[in-house]
Amino acid sequence: MDAVQLATTTLTVLLCTWALSMALGAVLHATHFCTMGAISDVVLMHDTTRLKQWGLAAAVAMLGFAAMHWAGWIDPRQSIYGSDKLLWLSSLVGGGLFGIGMVLASGCTSKSLVRLGAGNLKSLVVLLVMGLFGIATLKGLLAVWRVNGLETTYLHAPAQAFVGSWLALQTGWAVPQASAMAALCMGGALLLWSLQGRAMAYRPLLWGGAGVGMAVVALWWFTGVLGHGLEHPETLEEFFVATASGRMESFSFTSPVGTVLDAFMYFSDGSKRLTVGMVSVFGVVMGACIHAIWTRSFRWEGFVNRADLVRHVLGGALMGVGGVTAMGCTIGQGLSGLSTLSWMSGLTLLAIGLGAWLTLIVQIHQLERHP
Repeated sequence: MDAVQLATTTLTVLLCTWALSMALGAVLHATHFCTMGAISDVVLMHDTTRLKQWGLAAAVAMLGFAAMHWAGWIDPRQSIYGSDKLLWLSSLVGGGLFGIGMVLASGCTSKSLVRLGAGNLKSLVVLLVMGLFGIATLKGLLAVWRVNGLETTYLHAPAQAFVGSWLALQTGWAVPQASAMAALCMGGALLLWSLQGRAMAYRPLLWGGAGVGMAVVALWWFTGVLGHGLEHPETLEEFFVATASGRMESFSFTSPVGTVLDAFMYFSDGSKRLTVGMVSVFGVVMGACIHAIWTRSFRWEGFVNRADLVRHVLGGALMGVGGVTAMGCTIGQGLSGLSTLSWMSGLTLLAIGLGAWLTLIVQIHQLERHP
């Protein structure tokens, strides 16, 4: 691939990501897809409808990724989740902080982007604070605590970063076949569970879950197949265009919000470049905005009182620190990472759920004591 082809491919991947993320933003807004909302529905109303919608998205993402891996198009070891270090402490601490933060901030990162597009100015504050703390945890003051503290505790498992790799090691199967079998069992079971109940016959729920899952798979294809090159014209190494990590990526929003803020403040240093993560942030906001205006649901909203402001600022800070520490949010680890059947993604997701659940329980007790 020469320099002209490289530039053309990069532009194509970014434009495809822009269109896909706009569609994702519209779907998220139209179907009220929300991980925090799904957890709160279970805790407060014992209703699993939105949790099943999320389960449908995860199942579609798992099965779609496994199909591409089995076909030889992509390899999970070339993603950011492909590491021989299982950072279990970072997953637990980061996931827990993110779960607490998303309850305090009234939604995770993707939900905040969607709400911003629909006119919610509280989400703008949340995203600014989250971006600030995210970039500080990525390469600022808090990065010292993350790298020299949490990331020094890990398990070394070169062949077991993914469920598929572990299964191949135990059975002697080829990794793509083992991964496909694991995804078929886990994703298939999740798919059957998510489609149970009369509520899931409601089309917006089905389209929401399936649409989000297919968007995750599509971005894996854009970065892992369309944007993949075997020989970079300058370094002569294998490469993936327009990704922040230099590996193939799918949707994740916490770190990209921080990199957007970083690029906005330090663009003139000449080292900043557009990535699929940065483009997807703007695309989701614009897609949600267009759908909100089209459906006449766009409304300007602000903080109710000082306590509301403090709660959302604290939530944004915790999501920024937690999302970067755990290497992803409810989308980045919960769907994109989980689609690869990464052990770390599963652990992070459990920690996010536990943190959110405990925070909701505390809020319920506070309301009971002080109505």
